[in-house]
Amino acid sequence: MKMHNHIIIWVSAFVISLVVNTAQADRVKDLTNVGGVRGNQLVGYGLVVGLAGTGDGKDPTFTGQSLKAILESLGVTTNPYDDYDLQQSRGRPIQVDNVAAVMVTATLPPFAKPGQVVDVNVAALGTATSLRGGNLVMTELRGIDGQTYAVAQGPLTVTGVMEEQNGTSIQIGIPTSGRIPDGATVERQVDNSFDKSDHLIFNVNSNDFSTTAAITERINEVFGEGTAFAMDGVSLAVRAPVGLSERVSFVGMIENLDVEPGIPAAKVVVNSRTGTVVINQQVKISAAAVSHGTVNVSVSTLNEISQPGPFSGEGAETSDVANSSIEVSEDTLGVGLINETVDLRDIVDAINQSGASTTSLIAILEALKSAGSLKAELVVI
Repeated sequence: MKMHNHIIIWVSAFVISLVVNTAQADRVKDLTNVGGVRGNQLVGYGLVVGLAGTGDGKDPTFTGQSLKAILESLGVTTNPYDDYDLQQSRGRPIQVDNVAAVMVTATLPPFAKPGQVVDVNVAALGTATSLRGGNLVMTELRGIDGQTYAVAQGPLTVTGVMEEQNGTSIQIGIPTSGRIPDGATVERQVDNSFDKSDHLIFNVNSNDFSTTAAITERINEVFGEGTAFAMDGVSLAVRAPVGLSERVSFVGMIENLDVEPGIPAAKVVVNSRTGTVVINQQVKISAAAVSHGTVNVSVSTLNEISQPGPFSGEGAETSDVANSSIEVSEDTLGVGLINETVDLRDIVDAINQSGASTTSLIAILEALKSAGSLKAELVVI
């Protein structure tokens, strides 16, 4: 049977699969990614010019050297003293008040072709205080192999602002970093194995055996037994057509299949910096008694002025006196009983009834995990 007949069978089966959808199912596209189809990180070093005195200043090192190299490549004769010691003795360092050395980064999307454009991020390296109003000079962006894959240039978009007046400064956002939308032009394409391998690899976003098995069974159900097979708990291989156009269509049909993913493992995620706690539906807590107290420490200071006495003698001065007081109090919340439960709402209600704040909730969950009452993985980030 020829390959185009196979495609007709696949399309017919795919149309039938769209009619019968599984309740609460996700698309394969949302659960997996195709192996080898990924972005590539690019990095480069360049200069931002046109700053209003917020650049690197008197910089005898890399900023001045870079500016000198660029000017000489354009045929401009610069300071003949290459060594900084010579500059100190015979002349002054190169002025770079309006120039800043920057690091330029970008992500090259999969299948990006020469001539396409990508966004770039720019961040200051030296002592520049702001990149607002600057323009990035042509910069090569290289990959991990050292090859140039894109060239960036253009005016920066900086959202941060810093103002200073009469010794008082205010800063909103980060003025030393910015972006250039569509600021880099792709010059080289990255090779991938999408059109070369006999099988296509689909990697499941979460390490879950049940989800991998469900996707494999769904593909075999629609496109025929033996089309896909699981490699491990994360990856599955799918036999693909030889022709590139047919292969693209085939991947598109697989990505739109509806699959009911496996039930995730019970997990509690705690962000100790922000006090955020996320509990999924599978979390269970066995019976436990909770007692949590909070210790409050209050420090207050009363500033006073001590005047010198009438007979203090010549040279006596007025001095500041700080009178401090410390108070310690303990608020006891008592002992609360958490009955054995399997419902997420019951868990939250039981902990809220104990009078615990978000910070206290984190401590209670950690204690319940240590006591063996929390039937879930506790992740602290």
